[in-house]
Amino acid sequence: MMKDNIVKSEIQYQELPNAKPSEADILIQRVAFGGAVSGESGTERAPDAILEISEQLEYYDEDLEWSPMKYMSVCVSESVSKYREIKPSTKALLQGENQLLISLGGDHSITPQITRGLLASPSTIVFLDAHADLRESYMGDPYSHATPVHHLLCDGHRVIMIGIRSIYEEEAIRIKEDEMIEFYGDRMLRDERVKQRLFERIRSLEGDIYLSIDMDAFNPAFVPSVGTPQPGGLDYYFATDILEALFLNSDAKVLGADLVELIPEASTVSQTFTAKILQKIISYWGKSQGFEHREMCGSQMQVEYD
Repeated sequence: MMKDNIVKSEIQYQELPNAKPSEADILIQRVAFGGAVSGESGTERAPDAILEISEQLEYYDEDLEWSPMKYMSVCVSESVSKYREIKPSTKALLQGENQLLISLGGDHSITPQITRGLLASPSTIVFLDAHADLRESYMGDPYSHATPVHHLLCDGHRVIMIGIRSIYEEEAIRIKEDEMIEFYGDRMLRDERVKQRLFERIRSLEGDIYLSIDMDAFNPAFVPSVGTPQPGGLDYYFATDILEALFLNSDAKVLGADLVELIPEASTVSQTFTAKILQKIISYWGKSQGFEHREMCGSQMQVEYD
């Protein structure tokens, strides 16, 4: 895919004008691929649903006490719907300096394709999910949404798994034996000592980092509409604590993130939760880059609002 084909989308984030990819600080990639799911279908509709509901969010971040989009510009890309196009689309979208790529899926099979387009060398993947996603194949499909961690490990990345509460027996064995996997299961995190150990580990991270969030990592009371929900799960403030540790209290260089496995639903609760996490990722990253000291010429300054 040629760079000239990566043009601004009619879909917007928070109804803000789209900057050119080369001039944007935040690149939002719409990956409408749901062809590898095994549960409820509909994840391909999630990117647009998340962006549409983002219009309902206030610009101001109540935790960090700033309006990030006054200082940053955003570009929402055209949608990618074919698996083989995800990697080249990711490469083509990255045109500027010091940009954060956030990909909205789609199912979790998209993550290795994104990281292959984004990460130049083996890195650390912070991976929030209800499932281990560590199978070599599932139901005959080597690129199933049950396989992304296997592919990430094969590509040489270290994976920090958080919130897992559904594991196949062979996955459990591999987790214990593979030194490239760090495991913090959902039940383990009920122990405050384990929880604090995880946050200490996140704060110790250095080098290139990629953040992958499957929305079924969260308790289905908060995010009811995902393809393969599981009892238990993380909450909103656990996620924001992870973001704070990663972006503001570590020496990590976060290059990208994805939010996957959401299925839009009529109440909009699930997509609103996801849009809020998207907003928090943008806000925490912007603070980590010191953008609040910039001149206020971001996307929000180009619109009238009340």
